[in-house]
Amino acid sequence: MKIRTLLISVGLALATALAGCTTGAITSYSSSYGSKRDAGYRLPTIPIYKVAKKYHRQLVRYETKQKPGTIIVETSERHLYFVMKDGKAMRYGIGIGRKGFEWSGTARIANKRQWPVWTPPPAMIKRQPELAKYRKGMRPGLKNPLGARALYLHNKRGDTGYRLHGSPEWWSIGQNMSSGCIRLMNQDIIDLHNRVEIGAKVIVR
Repeated sequence: MKIRTLLISVGLALATALAGCTTGAITSYSSSYGSKRDAGYRLPTIPIYKVAKKYHRQLVRYETKQKPGTIIVETSERHLYFVMKDGKAMRYGIGIGRKGFEWSGTARIANKRQWPVWTPPPAMIKRQPELAKYRKGMRPGLKNPLGARALYLHNKRGDTGYRLHGSPEWWSIGQNMSSGCIRLMNQDIIDLHNRVEIGAKVIVR
């Protein structure tokens, strides 16, 4: 029995070493989704009680070998972790790409923008011709699909075309319904934007 217990403990330790391991919430920020003015826009209150609590912003215990400042996206969990010091991370609920638009890999934050312009790529316009009117870009605003902030992901080949961004569609958090980008509630992407630095490593898995 002692040998079996030891083997289980070793297995758990190896799993923790190979990937991030969450061990529980320290602080929840469920009260941080009220209306606020931001850069001339009035963000509406999110009825956060309608969003599963596991997707509310939380400071959690999180063990990983990645250095502080790294972003780790766990698509199967629908969570994004911003790695912090002392075995902690800020965890955010996310929405991910729908079937056929999922992606994974490593990138870096090449740029950060507040209230960005959204320009649908040609492939999206081909699938949805009604978006052709935004070929030259959709102006920032409360209905803009990129929301209040966007973090632009590049790799060795350049712009991946993927973004970490806000979304006015708070009800989509926890779902797989985007065209591949990772979306957060607007209040959460503002918080993440304020924490992350340009050049930060992003791991999506």
